[in-house]
Amino acid sequence: MPDHPPRATAGASRQQGRSAAGAMRHGPGRVLVAVYAVLGLSATVRGTYQVLFRFSEAPLAYLLSLFAGLVYVVATAALVRATPRAWRVALVAVIVELVGVLAVGTLTVLDAADFPDGTVWGEYGRDYGWVPLVLPLLGLAWLWRTRPARQGER
Repeated sequence: MPDHPPRATAGASRQQGRSAAGAMRHGPGRVLVAVYAVLGLSATVRGTYQVLFRFSEAPLAYLLSLFAGLVYVVATAALVRATPRAWRVALVAVIVELVGVLAVGTLTVLDAADFPDGTVWGEYGRDYGWVPLVLPLLGLAWLWRTRPARQGER
């Protein structure tokens, strides 16, 4: 017996990939990816500049901003791809994003002295119009809507 799936399953998998890819090219999927891309670019550029030129002023805040930017970049890249593996990578990235914004947001509210300068996730994303607080919730909802079919489901 061969170790590969039957043709019908492989075809269904390709069809699933096409429909997920199509969802990202139109409507809410396109907007979600665009917001992730803009936030990823802005946070990564900001964090990189801060780490390179102002690191001694607020190292924790600047490293967290750079980390947040990289999480957004990974989420963007994974959301654009329409494979089950990319979906799992996007899920992990969005969960890390949610945990990060809640943890860093809480820390910046409770102990602002450790954060002498703002971060992307500081005060739950206040510097970014609270988009970092809302975006992972929208991302999780989108991922739930576009989740890959389980083996045997059609």
